[in-house]
Amino acid sequence: MFRFLRRRDAEVPAEPVDVPAEAAERATTFWQWWDDNLPEIASALGDSEPQRIENLVAEAVAGVHPDLTFSIEHGEDAAYALVISSQADPELRPYTDAWMAAAPAADTLWEYHDSVPAVPDPTEVTVNLRGEKYPLDQVRIAAQVDEDEGLVDVAVYHPGFHALDDNARRALTFLPLDATLGERLAADRLGRVETAEAEPEGTIGLLELRELVRELDRNAQ
Repeated sequence: MFRFLRRRDAEVPAEPVDVPAEAAERATTFWQWWDDNLPEIASALGDSEPQRIENLVAEAVAGVHPDLTFSIEHGEDAAYALVISSQADPELRPYTDAWMAAAPAADTLWEYHDSVPAVPDPTEVTVNLRGEKYPLDQVRIAAQVDEDEGLVDVAVYHPGFHALDDNARRALTFLPLDATLGERLAADRLGRVETAEAEPEGTIGLLELRELVRELDRNAQ
């Protein structure tokens, strides 16, 4: 049995047509602020005291747009990554696009992402929910490709679903998808997402889903 969770609005374009001048100006202001405050930010992180600069960065990000979220994480190739996310809201995408377009080049210390990136191997991730651990290598996916729409409809199954309430089950449905695909690819290429209370036939793993969706995305360019 499947329970419907969400449907991507196919009428909303995945990419903004152009970037508003206002968004570009706000992005420029942010990066000027970032350059001025980078020594203080690096010092706080080097001292393992990110709380010292959390409010400062939050205010600067709000200057780009108040509805954006951010995080400072360990980078894939750099020591740190600054991630600013629109949370797949198409109205916010012009601001994250402008922010990313104006970003400095990544170096050994910092890299920058305008959406939450995929983790290198989601099957090595374990999610903690309600005090219990749920390995993502146990996630199975039933995937149906709609090549005309450029979307993949998925049903997500985890054997731990039966022990979770609706909110936690919903979280364990979407977390593996974002970890596997990254926020932006998931928003662009996933259509219907359902949670499966029993494992469907013909399922695939998360890494197989990643290759399937990336291939669809390449062909849709």
